[in-house]
Amino acid sequence: MIEPEMRKTKSIINIKTILILLVVIFAMAYGSWRFINQQYLAVDPNDPSLIEVRIIENSSAHEVAALLYKNGLIRSEKIFLSYCRQKGLDTQLRAGLYNFSKSQSLPELAGQISQGKIKTLSFTIPEGYTVHQIGELLVNKQICTQQQWHEALQDNYDYDFLVSSQSGDEKRFEGYLFPDTYAFGEEISAKDIVTMMLNNFAVVWNRYYADQINAKQLDAREVLIIASLIEREARIPEERKKISGVIYNRLLKGMPLQIDATVLYSLGEHKETVTYKDLEIDSPYNTYKNTGLPPGPIAAPGGAAIEAAINPEQHSYYYYVSKGDNSHHFSSTYAEHLQAKNKYEL
Repeated sequence: MIEPEMRKTKSIINIKTILILLVVIFAMAYGSWRFINQQYLAVDPNDPSLIEVRIIENSSAHEVAALLYKNGLIRSEKIFLSYCRQKGLDTQLRAGLYNFSKSQSLPELAGQISQGKIKTLSFTIPEGYTVHQIGELLVNKQICTQQQWHEALQDNYDYDFLVSSQSGDEKRFEGYLFPDTYAFGEEISAKDIVTMMLNNFAVVWNRYYADQINAKQLDAREVLIIASLIEREARIPEERKKISGVIYNRLLKGMPLQIDATVLYSLGEHKETVTYKDLEIDSPYNTYKNTGLPPGPIAAPGGAAIEAAINPEQHSYYYYVSKGDNSHHFSSTYAEHLQAKNKYEL
């Protein structure tokens, strides 16, 4: 009678032991699973500040893991390597300059590197900038050198809108380097930048303006020239089409445009006040000495100025004078214009 009881007791003990072992194994497995998952989490979810990291060419997955750990971006090099091997990313980690943050999870970091989502640089070309000013901006931002910019402007570009007879002349690009914000990778040449801006001009022009110009039977280059004049003359948006109307009115009547901005372009410098001596400069761009439009654009016009050049306001104004607050007073006759000048020009 005792032996069955003992066997029963031993059996109960064995079951308990097995259950305890199972609980221990489960707890260990759960702990291991939880630990690994914690290694996948962001080091600091509340810290979005950017950390710049350069991964050099031919870096191994081990080297990438060590670099990320050194910068405090991952919790474990081994877990990073294990994850990359599991997902087949260990041979797809790309070199480049990256912006990371401690708020990114390990999978997010690995995904960014494997997809080559490197840090992008950018520059913005303001509306009304000349080719010379664009070059200065790029040099000041250390995107290229003055020599590299000059060489890029001497190169050949296959675009129908560039005047072929001006090959090698930097003025052939005036008005065609479209004002916009441009993003690019770390490695880019001055020629790439010129090409990028010319491509942008071609896309925008064909998408928004080419059909309008054809429908109105306007000359595309003349429209761009007028748009550049408007861009440099108009100081408030509401006056763009009105100034455009003045330009067209004077052209139709055969009057010289007498636009100060063309004189400044001829001088190659910016001045707050144009003197009578400045007006005598001998240049085809000087619209005080020459009738009609200048031979080319004097700056890069934005979309609003191009729209104004295509759709001028219909009115009887031939003159305008600055009122000193960025707006202008418009006049139909020279006598009215003189009165306005006496009133607003001190």
